[in-house]
Amino acid sequence: MPRLKRWLMFLGTGVLALGILYLVLVLLFTDFIVDLWWFQALGYSQYFWLRLIYGYLIFILSTGLFFVVFFLNFWVGSRFLGGTTPSELKARPRELLNYKTLARYFRAGSLKVYAPFSLLLAIILALPLFRHWESTLLYIFGPAAGIKDSVFGKDISYFLFSLPVYLLVVDEMLIVFGLLSLSLLMLYWLEGHYLSKQEQSLPQGAKIHLCVLVLLLFLMVIWNLILQRHQLLYSTAHKSIFYGPGYVEMNVVLPLIWLCIVMLIITGLGLVFYVQTRRGLKLLIASMGLTALAFVARYSAFLPNQVQQYLVNPNEIAREKPFMEKNIRATLAAYDLERVETRAFRLKETPWDQKASQVRESLTNIPVWDREVLLNVYEQLQELRTYYDFTAIDVDRYNVKGVYQQVFLSPRELNLKALPPGVQNWLNERLKYTHGIGVVMTPAVQAGEEPMTWFIKDIPPTSDYGFEIEQPSIYYGLGQYGPVIVPNDSHEMGNPTATGHQLVDYQGCGGVSIASFWRKLIFSVYFNETDILFTTKTNAQSRILFRRHIVERIKAITPFFMLDEDPYIVVTSKGIYWIQDAYTFSEHYPYAQPYQQEFNYIRNSVKIVVDAYNGTVDYYLADPQDPIIQAYRRIYPGLLKDLDQLPAELKPHLRYPSDLFDIQMGIYAKYHQTDPEVFYKQEDIWEFPKLQQGDQTVIMKPYYLTLNLLNKDNFEFILLCPMTPLARDNLRALTVAGCDGSNYGKIVVFSFPKGTLVNGPSQVNAFIDQDTLISEQFSLWSMVGSEVERGKMIVLPLRGAIYYIQPVYLKAATRLKIPQLKRLIVSKGEIAVMEPTLEEGFAKLDERFKAKNERQKKHLEGLRSAE
Repeated sequence: MPRLKRWLMFLGTGVLALGILYLVLVLLFTDFIVDLWWFQALGYSQYFWLRLIYGYLIFILSTGLFFVVFFLNFWVGSRFLGGTTPSELKARPRELLNYKTLARYFRAGSLKVYAPFSLLLAIILALPLFRHWESTLLYIFGPAAGIKDSVFGKDISYFLFSLPVYLLVVDEMLIVFGLLSLSLLMLYWLEGHYLSKQEQSLPQGAKIHLCVLVLLLFLMVIWNLILQRHQLLYSTAHKSIFYGPGYVEMNVVLPLIWLCIVMLIITGLGLVFYVQTRRGLKLLIASMGLTALAFVARYSAFLPNQVQQYLVNPNEIAREKPFMEKNIRATLAAYDLERVETRAFRLKETPWDQKASQVRESLTNIPVWDREVLLNVYEQLQELRTYYDFTAIDVDRYNVKGVYQQVFLSPRELNLKALPPGVQNWLNERLKYTHGIGVVMTPAVQAGEEPMTWFIKDIPPTSDYGFEIEQPSIYYGLGQYGPVIVPNDSHEMGNPTATGHQLVDYQGCGGVSIASFWRKLIFSVYFNETDILFTTKTNAQSRILFRRHIVERIKAITPFFMLDEDPYIVVTSKGIYWIQDAYTFSEHYPYAQPYQQEFNYIRNSVKIVVDAYNGTVDYYLADPQDPIIQAYRRIYPGLLKDLDQLPAELKPHLRYPSDLFDIQMGIYAKYHQTDPEVFYKQEDIWEFPKLQQGDQTVIMKPYYLTLNLLNKDNFEFILLCPMTPLARDNLRALTVAGCDGSNYGKIVVFSFPKGTLVNGPSQVNAFIDQDTLISEQFSLWSMVGSEVERGKMIVLPLRGAIYYIQPVYLKAATRLKIPQLKRLIVSKGEIAVMEPTLEEGFAKLDERFKAKNERQKKHLEGLRSAE
C-alpha cells in the first residue's frame, strides 16, 4: 500500500507540474498561440510558419556569419599573440594583472573571451538585417523585371530588390571590418608595448592578418562608392524641375566617384606594400594625400556648383535635355502611364435630341447624390434599429431587371456604441449583438422632389427588382467590431419582428474554436476578459470571431501591401462580399519622380475578397507583370490565386481603384509634358480643379460614371477626372480610366485645344452664383426656414459638349434633418438652369441656348442692315 501511495503521489505531482508548466507556457506565448490558431482557421498555417521562420532564419544566418568572421579573426589573432614569455609577464607591475590574464586567454585561444565577444558583436550587427528581413527575401526571390535603366543598363529589379540590401550590408560590413581592424591592432599594440621588456615589431603573421583586414576594409569602402554611383539616380539636386541626376551629377560627381575608387585601390596596395617591406613611405603618403583630396572634391559642393553656374546655367535646356527625357520616361513607366492614350476632344454644337438613345442612356446613370449626403439619408430612413449603422456609401453597377444600372449601396453594419448604456454589457456585446444585416441600394440617378427608389431595403432585405441574398448577415466589415462568441446558448439577435427579435445561431466557418477550457483560458488572457473563461453560454460548436474589421484583418495577414482607402461591398445571390484593392510599391525605381516623398513605383497587383459572413480572405493576382508581386508569390507559395479563379458573380464588379487613379493623375499632371523643352518651362502643368464652397476650398477628385467615352457604341463604367491648368480655372483635359471588360485599366486623356476656352468647374460655379433665377429660388427656400445645400459638381461630356450637373438639397429647419434632393442644376457655357429632373434641365438649357442664338442672329442681321 505505501508503495502504491508513493506512486500515486509521484504521478499526481508530475501531472500537476506538467499542468503548471503548460499554464506558464500558455501565458508566456498567448499572442503566438492565438495568432497560430487564427491563421490556421483561415487556411494560412503554412504562410504563418513561413513568415515566422523567414525572419528568425535570416537573423540566425546573419548572426552566424558575423560570428564566424569575428571568431576566426580573433582566433587567428590569438595565434600571433605570444611575443612575451611567462617570466616577463610576472615581472610586470600589478596594474597589468587583468590584461595579463586576458592576454593569456587570447594566447590559448580561449572561448571564454572571444567566443562571447564575437557573439555579442554578431548579434548587434545582425539586428538591422532582422528588422529588414523582408527586403532580404525580396532580394533572394525577386525576378528580373525585363526593363533596363537608361544610365547603367541594369535591370530594374536590381534597384527594386538588390540595391536596398547592398546598402544595408555594406554599412554592416564597414562596421565589421572596422571593428576587427581596430580591435586586433589594439591587441597587437598592447602586446608589443606593455608586455614586452622592450618594444618589438609585429610578427609577420600579424602583419599579414592586419593587411588582409585593411584590404577588406578598403574593398568595403570601394563597394560603397560603387553603390553611390547607382544612388545618383535618386538625386534631388534638380527637384524644382526634374528628378534624378543631371549634367553635373553625370559629368562631375560620377567621375569624382571613379577617381576616389582608383585612389583607394592605389593607397590600399601601397599600404600593404609598406607594411610588408617598410619601403615606399613617401609614395604612400602622397597617395593618401591625393586620396584625401579626391574625397574632399567628391563630398564638397564647390566643383559641382562652379560647373552648374558657369557651364550648365547659361545653356540649361540643352545641357539637361537628355536627363529630363530619362526622368520623364522612367516616371511614366513607374506609374504605369506609358500606355496612356491621348485623344482630342472635338467640341461641337449638336442639336439636342431628348429621344436619342445615347442621351437617354447617359441620363439614366448620372450619380446625382453626393455620397456624404446620401449616407445621412440612409441613416435616417434605413438604420431601423439604434444598433445598426451605415459606415460608407459605395458606387457600383448591377444589372437591374436586365438593364445596366449605376447604383449606390451601403451595408447595414453593427454599431454597439449606439446601444443604451444599460444594455452595453459583456453578454450583449459578445454573445447577443454580433452582426449587421443586409444592404440598401438605390439608383445613382433620381429626380428632385420624388420619393427615393429602393432597389434593396429593410430587414430582412427585400427587393422589388429581383435581388435575392441567401446569406445577408454581416459579421466582418468596416464597423466597430469587437470579438464575439458564436454560436452560443444565449443565441444571437436576428431579424426584428413585431414582438421583438428572431433568435439565430451562426452557421458559418469563421473564427477559432473555443470549446475547451484551455482555449477559453487563453482567449481570456489574450483579450483580458475574464468573462470569456467563466461564461457558461458556450457549447461544443462555439467559435470566437475576432479581427473583424476587414482592413485590420488583411493587414494582420499581409502587412506588406498598401491598401486602397475605399474597400467596397458587393452583393451576390449567395451573400455579401468585400473587395479591397491592394498595391505593391517601392521608393527605389531609378530616375522616377516620388509621389509625396513616399514611393516612386506603384501597381494595383492584388484584388482581395473578404466574405462578410465567413471572414475568409482570398488574394487574387491582378497584375502578373509586376516584379514585386511575383517576388512575393515566390516567397509565399499558395498565397495568391490567379484572377481567373475569382467567383463569376464578383468579376463584373471589379473596378479601377480611385486612389490609384488619383495618384497617377497627380503625377501625369506634370509628366504629360513629354517634350523636354515644354517640361523645362513647366508651361502646361495641370492640377485637380478647385471649388470654393463657403469658406472651404474643395478639390475635385476622380469619380465613377457610366458613359460611352471609350467606345461610342458601348456604355460602360469609368473613372473620370477633370483637370485644369495650374493656377487657372478653365478646363484643360478629361482623364478617363476604364473599369469594364477589355477596357479595364485603359487610360485615355481627352485634351482640349490650348487656344479654346472651356469653362472649368469654378467658373461654372460662379455663373450659377450669378444666375438671378437660381439665386431668387434659393432665397425663397431660405425665407421659409429651409437650409439649402449645393452638392458636388459633376462634369459630363456628352455629344461633343461639356455639361455640368450639380444637385441641390433642402434640409428642414427641424431637429430631424433628412436631406431632400430638390432640384438639379444643369449648366453649359455661361448658362445655368435649375429643374426637378435632368431631362427637364437639359430641355430648358436647350431652350435658353436657342433663344440666345436667335438673339445673336437678329443682332447680326441688324448690324448687316445698318451697313
